[in-house]
Amino acid sequence: MPIERERRLAGQNTGMRAQIAKALDWGEAHADFDKAVEGLAPELRGHRADGLPHSLWEILEHLRIAQHDILDFSRNPDYEERKWPDDYWPPTPAPPTPTAWDESVAAFKRDRDDFKALTTDPAIELTARIPHGKGQTYLREVLLVLDHNAYHVAELVVIRRLLGAWPA
Repeated sequence: MPIERERRLAGQNTGMRAQIAKALDWGEAHADFDKAVEGLAPELRGHRADGLPHSLWEILEHLRIAQHDILDFSRNPDYEERKWPDDYWPPTPAPPTPTAWDESVAAFKRDRDDFKALTTDPAIELTARIPHGKGQTYLREVLLVLDHNAYHVAELVVIRRLLGAWPA
């Protein structure tokens, strides 16, 4: 392959990886995770809106747990599968401690940053199968996180709206 074509393909690959990584925390088409969790009064975090099955805390923890699980699967050859649904949701509707909300938000952001690093790592071929998986690719896992997070961030916004806790 001519050197110029190799450079062009490498540049396209780098650009694609950067765009995918950026998508993990963008808010171009909707509210992003950071906006959805900021400024929420602590007394509302464990409250369930009428007719909805989950509190803001439950959604936040589910987001954190699921994203961490997918990241762990993507990079850990000794990954152990969790039990659905028990291991993916917190046991109570309210945070168990006054600091649990902030700790969960921080852990979510750390794992999101780790996913961005995985996505932009040129040593990882995104379309390659994960060696310890059952046919999943790294790209599939990143897209799964994007889709899952967007869905549940929207839920955070809706619950906040129903609780009267979404900025005008």
